[in-house]
Amino acid sequence: MAAHDAVSTLIASGALAHSPARDFVAAVSVGIRDGVPLLDLDYAEDSTCDTDMNVVMTGNGGLVEVQGTAEGVPFTRAELDRLVDLASGGIAALVAAQRLALAT
Repeated sequence: MAAHDAVSTLIASGALAHSPARDFVAAVSVGIRDGVPLLDLDYAEDSTCDTDMNVVMTGNGGLVEVQGTAEGVPFTRAELDRLVDLASGGIAALVAAQRLALAT
């Protein structure tokens, strides 16, 4: 949102002819704690989770970054897919909130 505001100011001042932004972007943390996938971990969950992951995606669902770590036992491919799906839902909600904020 801050980047959007900055670009809007530059366009209004004539410093930019058009926005260089191509899509929305958002990031969330996900993880597995006691076998349960969690979205947007707080400190207590993050510091004791079995798997910790950060996911950044565009509004169109493109992956910008996926960074995950097994804190104890390695995680499976199925768990990775489950976490990315969970993150995708959270990011979709954040992008929807961004779109709503910009529409008002």
